[in-house]
Amino acid sequence: MTYRVYLVDDDRFLLDLYAVKFKNAGHEVTVFNGGEELLASLRKDEVKAPDAILLDLIMPGMGGFEALEAIRKEGLAKGTKIIILSNQGQDSDIERAKQLSADGYIIKASAIPSEVFAETLRTIEAPAKQ
Repeated sequence: MTYRVYLVDDDRFLLDLYAVKFKNAGHEVTVFNGGEELLASLRKDEVKAPDAILLDLIMPGMGGFEALEAIRKEGLAKGTKIIILSNQGQDSDIERAKQLSADGYIIKASAIPSEVFAETLRTIEAPAKQ
């Protein structure tokens, strides 16, 4: 099965690293440098929502939490699994992600790209939360 994955991070090296991992496995990847770019894309009616969005928290301009709040408030990306992919591992950040109905939380510093890839596929394929 081929999945559509959006990667949102201001770190170009990491974006490229993760994009290659997903593309080599046959998945469709779109990369964004920040929350504003992501929201602009999601707001286009003709754009089919991705299967997953991997969202960094700390970015210039609009951060990940702001983008996630806007996605939830505007009802964007329905059915999309949203996974926080950040170096921010504080309990308060993880709790806030849960409150905003994030589907997963991966701490970049403790996960190699193959683990991020595997966790993303597990999250996409998991049954939707009720």
